[in-house]
Amino acid sequence: MSDRDPGHASTPAGDDDLPSPHGSSHFYGGQAVIEGVMMRGARVWAVAVRRPDGAIWLERHPVSDFPERRPLFKKPMLRGMYALVDALRIGTRALTISANQSVEEDEQLTKKQMGGSLIAALLLFIGVFIVVPNLGLAALHNRIGSETLYHIIEGLVRVVIFLGYILAISALADIRRVFAYHGGEHRTIAAWEHDERLEPSAVQKYSTLHVRCGTNFLIMVMLIAILVYSVAGAIVPTPDTNVLGKAVYHIVLRIVLLPVVAGLAYEGLRLGARFDNWFVRGLMKPGLWLQLITTKPADDEQAEVAIRAFEAVVPRADLEGRTVALPSPVVWGPDEAPEGVYGLPMSAGASDDGLADERDEHASTRQDQTPRRP
Repeated sequence: MSDRDPGHASTPAGDDDLPSPHGSSHFYGGQAVIEGVMMRGARVWAVAVRRPDGAIWLERHPVSDFPERRPLFKKPMLRGMYALVDALRIGTRALTISANQSVEEDEQLTKKQMGGSLIAALLLFIGVFIVVPNLGLAALHNRIGSETLYHIIEGLVRVVIFLGYILAISALADIRRVFAYHGGEHRTIAAWEHDERLEPSAVQKYSTLHVRCGTNFLIMVMLIAILVYSVAGAIVPTPDTNVLGKAVYHIVLRIVLLPVVAGLAYEGLRLGARFDNWFVRGLMKPGLWLQLITTKPADDEQAEVAIRAFEAVVPRADLEGRTVALPSPVVWGPDEAPEGVYGLPMSAGASDDGLADERDEHASTRQDQTPRRP
């Protein structure tokens, strides 16, 4: 497979209820974080981070069982709305972990500082991608005339802002490293899906592009938003008021209908994951093109981090014969997974036969940890 071949389509991560054997319908997903990778399985998620001393920090937590307790949120549309909230929750927590574990102890942020940073990022997102386009276009609303044309222009402006933002941050060295971990995440999942052993030399030959990427989801959200807001605008036209009133109307409309847009985008991503035909490939193309920017080839050390995170979320039985010794030591943080169910990384220099010793050592560190249900 070429480095820019996105491979075959697969099912969205977290789609199944139970950990499934390799070759069944469950597929894995993840996210690049600061100096690391978060991987998500059917029941647990894990984050692995390269620490300043070269070791890999690893912790593992359960995926929420809310959809099992509230089956309504497993239905079309609603499952997409829930998936967006759950992905943001896990992603934010993984990002927080990585931000602290990737630096020396005296540089780590407090919970208050991290919370302030996340709130500021959220407000910046709303301001740049929702408020600014609508404030600018509200003054031109009467000149544009057509409600549909307004929403098309506003949507395209948002896409241009987003692409400009991605291109701008891709010039930063730290962001390029995050993009490399993103590529390592994709390659690791692709290697698993093609029955490879989990080692850098096997992982590195696969593409950094993947149809199940969150980048595809973001592009689909932006494109579907144009359609949804155009229909909503036709049903509830812009009020005949001043510029500020029109801007407020459009901002509120977008915030209120965001869950609907997310639900539709999620269903579109599932479509792309389950089917492979010309229509679906065309639907996925914009996201794959954007991944040419948001993913970069990982080096072997970055690939090793992605592999460690992946190993931690795969059922133990599925890992038999698929793991190898990796050089970097693993430092375990909190582990809230059921004991003995999921795979554990091996110590440096270990082989498959040495995995039992690592399991015994790791099990002894769990006694003082109190499991928490998200």
